[in-house]
Amino acid sequence: MLAAYFDCPGGPENLYVKKVMKPHPREGEVLVKVAASALNRADLLQRRGKYPPPKGASDILGLEASGSVAGLGPGCKGQWKIGDAVMALLSGGGQAEYVTVPEGYLMPIPNDMTFIQAAAIPEAWLTAFQLLHFVGKIQKGERVLIHAGASGVGMAAVQLVRLAKAIPIVTAGTQEKLKATANAGAAAGFNYKNEDFSEKVLAFTQGSGVDIILDCVGGSYWEKNLNCLSTDGRWIIYGLLSGGEVHGDLLARLLSKRASIHTTLLRSRDKEASNGCQQSFTENVLPYFSGGTSPHLQPLVDSVYPLHEIAGAHRIMEDNKNIGKIVIEVPA
Repeated sequence: MLAAYFDCPGGPENLYVKKVMKPHPREGEVLVKVAASALNRADLLQRRGKYPPPKGASDILGLEASGSVAGLGPGCKGQWKIGDAVMALLSGGGQAEYVTVPEGYLMPIPNDMTFIQAAAIPEAWLTAFQLLHFVGKIQKGERVLIHAGASGVGMAAVQLVRLAKAIPIVTAGTQEKLKATANAGAAAGFNYKNEDFSEKVLAFTQGSGVDIILDCVGGSYWEKNLNCLSTDGRWIIYGLLSGGEVHGDLLARLLSKRASIHTTLLRSRDKEASNGCQQSFTENVLPYFSGGTSPHLQPLVDSVYPLHEIAGAHRIMEDNKNIGKIVIEVPA
């Protein structure tokens, strides 16, 4: 089968499509014929040699995929049949013609949704759902600050905060991105490049600050985050785009607000895809993607690249040009 590959860590130019062995489903696994996968920051880090796949996982890029069931391994419980349209969060291997997935990791694709749209759901939406509900314990009426608001996770989080009857506030780097987040439901948005988002957030919340911060930026934002975090607020770190170093009196500032820091990583939650988080998402969120629902949830696809142009897709994400998800279409 064909798969996205690189022989040594480096830039996007190292990526190419390679012929590799087609996987075979093991006990309790399903073979999926991949129609589309989506690009994630973790793919860029892995390509640079900074985020290796967990032990036993595929070294092929791709943390999510949509497609159809092509085979069933021994011990499958009859949950899926050949031809079913499915999508999944993966530990790796999505950017290839086939991938094997534990049957409990699969989710049905909502009605009237294309494989391209479905590929934009698993990583971003499950991540945002986990951050808000399983880590942040979001409550009705709370204010949530979402950094990188126009990213895949950011756009999902805006809609999920609205679904939870809470108030989403975002940061982004361009007016175009802020406009997109407003269209998705953001109550307010601030350009971190030309204004102090912490001052703007405090003004918007009349001095009380936000209850939850979803932070994929890290070190460079710590002071501004604490400035606009409310008393007893929850600061959730799920990425370190600006690095992890902090210079200053972080702990005293945190203590003075009785605030808490939570951290989580995508690839360290292997079992989570088959536990309460995915089940809760499937039951409580997935139905809202189907046509005619209110509120209606929608994944935002920025652009679609064929598998053989994956290097171009990496360049777009590396330059922070995308609004929503970049999807990789796999040849039929």
